[in-house]
Parts: sequence; C-alpha cells; structure tokens
Amino acid sequence: MTKLLKTLLATACAAGLLVAGAASAAEIKERTLRFAFQNVKEHPQGQGAQKFAELVGEKSGGKIKVRLFPGGTLGGDLQTVSSLQGGTLDLTVLNSGILAAQVPEFAMLDFPYLFNNTAEAHAVIDGEVGQQLHASLENKGLVGLGYWDLGFRNLTNSKRPVTKPEDMQGLKIRVIQSPIYLETFKALGANPVPMPFPEVYTALEQRTVDGQENPYTVILGNKFHEVQKYLSATNHIYNPQSFVIGQKTWKKLSSDEQALIRAAAAEAQTFQREVTAKAQTEALDKLKQEGVAANEIAPEEIDRFRDKVKPVVEQFAKDLDPAMVKAMYEAIEKVRAGQ
Repeated sequence: MTKLLKTLLATACAAGLLVAGAASAAEIKERTLRFAFQNVKEHPQGQGAQKFAELVGEKSGGKIKVRLFPGGTLGGDLQTVSSLQGGTLDLTVLNSGILAAQVPEFAMLDFPYLFNNTAEAHAVIDGEVGQQLHASLENKGLVGLGYWDLGFRNLTNSKRPVTKPEDMQGLKIRVIQSPIYLETFKALGANPVPMPFPEVYTALEQRTVDGQENPYTVILGNKFHEVQKYLSATNHIYNPQSFVIGQKTWKKLSSDEQALIRAAAAEAQTFQREVTAKAQTEALDKLKQEGVAANEIAPEEIDRFRDKVKPVVEQFAKDLDPAMVKAMYEAIEKVRAGQ
C-alpha cells in the first residue's frame, strides 16, 4: 500500500468518525431532568445526586441538565414514586424496600438482621437478584439505574438508652411507610408510627413520637440529634437504595441518551458508595461531639433482637417468590464462606 493511499484511507476513516460523532451528538437534545430525594444535599445521597448531575452535564456537552430537589421538598418517597410513574418527575433514589409497594420481592432487602456488612449487601444487589428486582419494575412505570448505599439503620429516642430488647417496650418510633418496618418494631415491643420523611423532625421536636431509626449520616444530616438524646447501635436493617428513572421519561430519550444516562449512573454509583462508607464513621464521631449519648449493644443482646424478629422474616418470606429468596440467601452465604 502506497503512502498516499494510506493517507487517503486514514482521512476517510477520520471523516467517517466525525460524521458518526456528529450524528451521535444530534441524538442528544436539550432537556432538563428533575431529580427529587429525601436527604439534604450535603448527605451522601445528595452528593451522589450532585455527582450524577455533573456527569450527565459533562457527557451531554451541557445539553442535558439535572435539576436537584433535595430534602423531600417535592414530597415523601411514595409521592415521589407516583410522580415518576405519572411523568411529572424524572428521577429519584430511595430505600429499595419501599418499592415492595410496587414489587413485593423488594421487601426481602429490608429483612431485619439480614446483612452483617456491606459486602453481603453488594453481593445481592449487584448480582442476579438485584438485576431481577430492577427488571421487575419496568411494567410498573420505573426503570432501575443502579443501587446506592444508605448504611445500617440505628435507633434514636428521647426517653432512654436501648441496650436490650426490653428497653424498646412502649417507645413510639417513627418508621418508613413499609409493612415490614411496622411488624419489625411491633415484634420488638415498640409502637411504630409510619410517617413520610419530611415530617420526622417536627414530630420528634413536638414529642408526638419518641424516636426514629436511620443511618448515622441521615441522623446527622437532618439534625435529628438536636431533638433526640439517645443513640443506640441496633444495626437492625441495612439499606440498599434504588436509583430509578420514570419509564415515561426513559421512553422519551434516544438510545444515545439512554446509554449516556446509564454510564453516568454507573459512575455515580461507585462514587456514592465510597462517600457513604467514609461518612458513616465520621457522622457517628460528630454526633458524639454534639453531645448525643451513644451506646453499643452487646453481641448476645443483638442475638436476642434477632430472635425476636425471626417470625417477621418468616411471615414476609412466605409470601414472596421462593426462588428469589433462596437466591438472595445463597449470595450472602457465598460471601460468608469467602467465595
């Protein structure tokens, strides 16, 4: 091949790439996506949302903008999901277990004392089980983009330290609007009160409830420690979070735009998980500095908590797809066995 022919072929290939690039760029339209979530923008959830917005802006050349609505300003999680399904809102991230209202099997992820650590949770949500759960949302008007981390949930209250199950007796505890949370806290002897997240601070301040349960970062970020005296490391539920987009919005996107959104979501997921892992320890330290009376719970007492909620797990498991439940436990066992 002559030098001239090589040059001509290289020029033609470059021109072809430029034309393909231009065509691809033409598939990216100017649009703004509305992204609502419950935590404040400084929380790891908010930081993940901001990272996603930045990535989408970069990858679209500034054509696609993501507008953030933090702090539950557009309503609680159930209202937000409904808005995504109706097409009046585009994106949200929420505790995966809340999606049991759409697909019952999501309740598995909220089984109390299911996960011992983050690695076990990731084995489930990043594997076949997590993929199947998100795939099942598509006929519910939602599309799963990935899983974020919220962390282990712990208990705060204004009455007393909780060091054993008996200390839960009679405490009015705000819980998320999910049946498994209601039954879990009933089994522990508390009086659970389901409530949208934006209402929690006021309810704690006015003492209409005694306490609430959330990861350390949520407690700190939403200033619950201002109106709660005691913090007990119950570690009762680990919260994976589903990052979802409304299907009505998704169908309006070109294939190039969809690929761009998925790529940004994958990068944002990695970033958000790293932020969460670091932030949990820092949040606990800060809460202690702010004067919260924090206590650990002895392993033997955690075993007693676990025993009390076993009937709840059995109750909910029997109504779910047994193959899915089995696959979830098998994924966890592989991690525990070091496979």
